[in-house]
Amino acid sequence: MDNKTFNIYCDESTHLEHDGQPYMVYGYVSIAYNQMKGIKDDLKRIKLSHNHTSELKWTDVSDLTFPLYKDLIDYFFRTEMNFRAVIVDKSQIDNSRPEYSFNDFYYRMYFQLLHHKIDMESTYNIYFDIKDTCSQKKLHQLKDYLKWNASIRNFQFIKSHESTFLQMADVIMGAINYHLRVERGTIEGKSIAKRKIVQLIQNHTNLSLVRPTSKSAQKFNLFFISLK
Repeated sequence: MDNKTFNIYCDESTHLEHDGQPYMVYGYVSIAYNQMKGIKDDLKRIKLSHNHTSELKWTDVSDLTFPLYKDLIDYFFRTEMNFRAVIVDKSQIDNSRPEYSFNDFYYRMYFQLLHHKIDMESTYNIYFDIKDTCSQKKLHQLKDYLKWNASIRNFQFIKSHESTFLQMADVIMGAINYHLRVERGTIEGKSIAKRKIVQLIQNHTNLSLVRPTSKSAQKFNLFFISLK
């Protein structure tokens, strides 16, 4: 395997129909296969330097853990790891329209997430965070949606505690989702630590995090889908 092989680690946040959250976010962290070991070792060292042995999660960000997550975000932007997210305003989803129903939305959003950033000159291993007993059925349907692309070599569900890259996706997606909810006024955003992580990402990207990036953006790519 060479630098034309990439691993993509996908996750979703507040994607359920009745979870009371205004946005659904689908995102991934991608990394060239030949860089994985070095970056994985570095992430482990960062965690150990903060005496942190548990799973990395956005919900874990607090005043106590802020130094750890600051180091992780700073490190992400020093590496060639990339991030992409698709964001949907749930209020735009009309269940009376079959093409926008929640039953089908999971697969359509993963298609949108992956379709525009996968090229036929590279090969990809795609990993999804396993969340429920329906995961194998979802995996088969995702394969059907993405079977057009022969460069996708492997689909697999894994548990988030098995992959630091999945955990990094969770943290970055969590920051974006948190900021959107604060901006919309659905939460007060009382956590100073979480606000500081959002600000750190904004500083690194020079983005507001509430609007789409250019389609060609590589390091940090946001796509806000309009359904109207």
